[in-house]
Amino acid sequence: MRQTDKEYAEALFELCAEEGTLSECLADVKDVTELFKAYPEYVSLLSSPAVPLSERLLAIDEAFGERMTPYTVYFLKLLCEKGRIDLFFEISEEFQCLYLQYTGRTTAYVTSAAELSDEQKAALVKKLSQSENKEIDAVYSVDPSLMGGVKVEVGGKVYDGSIKRRIRDVKEVMMDEQT
Repeated sequence: MRQTDKEYAEALFELCAEEGTLSECLADVKDVTELFKAYPEYVSLLSSPAVPLSERLLAIDEAFGERMTPYTVYFLKLLCEKGRIDLFFEISEEFQCLYLQYTGRTTAYVTSAAELSDEQKAALVKKLSQSENKEIDAVYSVDPSLMGGVKVEVGGKVYDGSIKRRIRDVKEVMMDEQT
């Protein structure tokens, strides 16, 4: 995360907090993030110096003007004017982190070798909530290469209980004994 990304995210966050539109702006930021991911050519258009600035700003108005808070639209225009629209993903991530901190929540990224049951998910979230002393929003993914177990990233920490890691640890011990 660059300092510039953080400063932009903090500016938008503080404005939305002052105006009481944090949850609406969060929804907007998530929507724009998904749209930009789905249509990377749109980001290219908004950052292209070959397209006149007035046309790029009009494109933002047409795409978002009626659907989002004025603060989000103005923010997108500011990024476009300053040639920083390509930083939106990093700014979005930081804005979402600020929102989670503000609400006393955090996100845990859970990767398992197989799909977890609802009971397993609930137990994991409960344990993580106790460990982190925060409410947890979990994002789940499956990676069969883990061979078994679970890997969790939360609050800058990694908890790796995967079989793949355990095998790697055993292998390292065996290699150390051979030398």
